[in-house]
Amino acid sequence: MAKRSHITLSVNGDEYETLCEPDQSLVDVLRNELELTGTKEGCSTGDCGACSIRLDGDLVCSCLVLAVEAEGKEIETIEGMATSPEELHPLQSKFLEINGLQCGICTPGILIAAKALLEKNPDPTETEIRFWLAGNLCRCTGYDKIIRSVQAAAEEMRKG
Repeated sequence: MAKRSHITLSVNGDEYETLCEPDQSLVDVLRNELELTGTKEGCSTGDCGACSIRLDGDLVCSCLVLAVEAEGKEIETIEGMATSPEELHPLQSKFLEINGLQCGICTPGILIAAKALLEKNPDPTETEIRFWLAGNLCRCTGYDKIIRSVQAAAEEMRKG
């Protein structure tokens, strides 16, 4: 049996320490060890985007990252997206307002991906939004309300 590794993770600005198996995925550690269950595991192969997080600012599928690879890196999950429990991020507000979510499995990953897009490009076209979110699959919707939610959030964020 392989020796468990001690790792320290910075998740949403908070420091965590845990033990993990050498082959344990980051999504598994986030959900099962740190009890941050907002990040969903959909396919375990990096195809659906449900487990999307930011790792040192890069958008990644956490099912494809070994937890030991995240040692000392900055991780952002859906739990860190809102400014406070009382104040949602504009993307979260618009997803609720425009019904850009359905069952909720894909929503955290889509929100994280959309936030990464709007940080790079605060005024994306519909085509750019669709291209950026192409790695996030949703089985419940035709994507129209997701795209409109991102567009509305982008507009709100530009107005300040």
